[in-house]
Amino acid sequence: MTASSLIEQLTTIEDWVRWSASEFNRADLYFGHGTDNAWDEAVNLVMFSLALPEELFIKAKSTKILEEEKEDIYEIIRRRVEEQLPAAYLTNQAYFAGLSFYVDDRVLVPRSPIAELISDKFSPYLRHTPPKRILDLCTGSGCIAIACAYAFPDAEIDALDLSLDALNVAQINIEGHGLLEQVIPIQSDLFSSVPQEKYDLIVTNPPYVDQEDVDSLPVEYTHEPEIGLGSGHDGLDITREILAKAASHLTEQGILVCEVGNSQIHIEATYPEIPFHWVEFKKGGHGVFILTKAQLTQFQEVFNQQVVAR
Repeated sequence: MTASSLIEQLTTIEDWVRWSASEFNRADLYFGHGTDNAWDEAVNLVMFSLALPEELFIKAKSTKILEEEKEDIYEIIRRRVEEQLPAAYLTNQAYFAGLSFYVDDRVLVPRSPIAELISDKFSPYLRHTPPKRILDLCTGSGCIAIACAYAFPDAEIDALDLSLDALNVAQINIEGHGLLEQVIPIQSDLFSSVPQEKYDLIVTNPPYVDQEDVDSLPVEYTHEPEIGLGSGHDGLDITREILAKAASHLTEQGILVCEVGNSQIHIEATYPEIPFHWVEFKKGGHGVFILTKAQLTQFQEVFNQQVVAR
C-alpha cells in the first residue's frame, strides 16, 4: 500500500495507532526504551506527532486527523520501522522518575530501576540525615542527578561524565528543570576531576554490558553511544575501578549505589567474599547493589587487586 493510499484510508487517531502497531510487529522491532510493546509505542509516537499528551488517547481516539498531520505521523512511523531508531530519539523525550528529559543519540535513553530508589529517597539505606552532597557518576543525560535534586532539594549534586557530548545534553536538562545552582555538570574520567571531594551518596549507572551482550544487542541499542554500554569482556572494567576508589570519596555514613544489570552474575563471581546488598525492586528491574563506606573500606585490598588497566 502506498503512502498516499494509507493517508487517504486511515482517518482517526485510533486507525493510525492500530496500523502503526501492526507495522512495528511486522518489522519485529525491539521495545525497551520507554515502552515494552508495539501498541504503547504506537500511542506514544502518534500522540507525540499530534502534540497531544498520551493520556488523552482514549478520549481522542475517534478524532479525525488532518491531512498534514497524517503526513507527520507517517514519517515518524516510517523512521521507527526503517531506521529502527529508539522512539525516544524520534521524540527527543524520555521519562525517568516521573520527570521529562530531553534525549538524543549523544546519551543513553534513561531506563534505570534506580528511579524507584530515588522516589523512595533511598529508604531504608540512607539511615541518617538527608544527604548534603550527592555524586551522580557517569551521569549521561543527567536524569539521576536531576531526579535526586527533586528528592533532596537541599543537597548539592555533582554530575560527572567523561563524554562532553553527554554533558551538553545534561546541561540542557539541568537548565530545563531550573537546577543550575544545585546540579553541577563536570567532565571527569570517573573521580579524576573531584580528587578531594566526599559525598554522602554516590549513585552510578556506569557502562556494564559484557562483550557477549554487546555483540548481540538489538539494532535499537546500536544507535546509543557505545561508550555508555560496553565495559570489557565481563562488563566490569569501570565498575572495578569505582569499587576501588569509592571509599575515599564517601563520608563516614555514606553509601554507594551502583547498577550493573545483567553483569550481576560476573560481579558475584569476581567478588564472592563481598556482601553486596542487591536491591529488590517493586516495579521491576535488577542488578543494582549497595555498599556502605565501611564495607568498601573493609574490602579495599580486594577491590584494589581487581582493577584492570583501561
